[in-house]
Amino acid sequence: MQHLVVIGGGASGYFCAVNAARLCPELKVTILEKTGKTLSKVRISGGGRCNVTHRELPIATFVDHYPRGARLLKRTLHQFAAGHTASWFEQRGVALKTEADGRVFPVSNNSQSIIDVLEKDAAKYGVKVMLHQAVVALQKKEAIWQLHLLGQAVPLLADFVCVATGGLMKAAGYQFLADLGHIIHPPVPSLFTFNLGKHSVTELMGVSVEVATVRIIGAKLKQSGPILITHWGFSGPAVLKLSAWGAEWLAGNNYQFSVQINWLGEIWPEKRLRDSWQEIRDRLAARPMGDKNPFGLPRRLWSYLLKAAGIAEDLYWSKLPSGPQNKLIQHLIADVYSINGKTTFKEEFVTCGGVNLAEIDPRTMESRLQKGLYFTGEVMNVDGVTGGFNFQHAWSSGFVAATHIAGQINT
Repeated sequence: MQHLVVIGGGASGYFCAVNAARLCPELKVTILEKTGKTLSKVRISGGGRCNVTHRELPIATFVDHYPRGARLLKRTLHQFAAGHTASWFEQRGVALKTEADGRVFPVSNNSQSIIDVLEKDAAKYGVKVMLHQAVVALQKKEAIWQLHLLGQAVPLLADFVCVATGGLMKAAGYQFLADLGHIIHPPVPSLFTFNLGKHSVTELMGVSVEVATVRIIGAKLKQSGPILITHWGFSGPAVLKLSAWGAEWLAGNNYQFSVQINWLGEIWPEKRLRDSWQEIRDRLAARPMGDKNPFGLPRRLWSYLLKAAGIAEDLYWSKLPSGPQNKLIQHLIADVYSINGKTTFKEEFVTCGGVNLAEIDPRTMESRLQKGLYFTGEVMNVDGVTGGFNFQHAWSSGFVAATHIAGQINT
């Protein structure tokens, strides 16, 4: 029997293994996991609910959610897209639901539903799972791969190897691939929140704004969407997306930078706000400024911005002097904060960096440098924003690799 060894027991590795074994019963399949448990990121994702994928969109739109890897995803999604993912799990008894923001979860709201299906298929098709197995080197002798494992004198032999180690935080983790000639883009974090240190705005922890715009000063990077004030700084989809698109720039600046926040979002640029200001003042002239604000901002944030502009909450709109008025407008649409560091988005860390995509055939996930060597998931220089996109890349790349490997044997 020919042998496929998958290095890594995460989402993409498991998906490659079970589908290769299913498509080709004559193939022996083994998963090597260096830790004591598999599918750990599946277990914790989405707060334990598992954000399986995102709702199906046109591929050209879907790939817009990947700061790196869009060209490769255009090929893999044509073979296995979000709709295929949903069908795959539903055919195995997992009912799925799509939430208003497009994220797809199991109806059970429990990631164990996804894990159970993957483990059941692994058992059904004879996939062997070996825990506490760390690969320290890969060598090829003629057409056979030798996998050298930590603490073991005799290498494991394979006809095909799929590297599904996930994003590694240290470049040293990719060394066994660099030794085979692959270029590795240095890994840096993606999907993280912004730390403020000691700042009065953190007293508003728990306050969220549905549509705000966050811009990194000194870079052409901005995102709009929900923003959440936390006890350490800023989080929420707008910040997480910004951290993904700016991952390399932010790492290069050691996470010391400034952001400018338009709390009203892009629908209220400065010109529109100033043009409308007199009408707002006239309409609210007889009301204290601390009353419900005209922009739908959370009351605590509105009070904070009034205080920052030096405006008493009992001041009537009709009495607002021009100086504090200009300060308030600036705080509303161009509020500046100095960021000092980052915080990982819970345990759902994602990395930017990994194997150079030019060295991978997107039609098969096979290395262009080493025949019989495949890559799936985040070990490649591919990462998506929050919302199910990283898992979809895992399923797509895993399925494409499995299909090609099985086809090699069946032919």
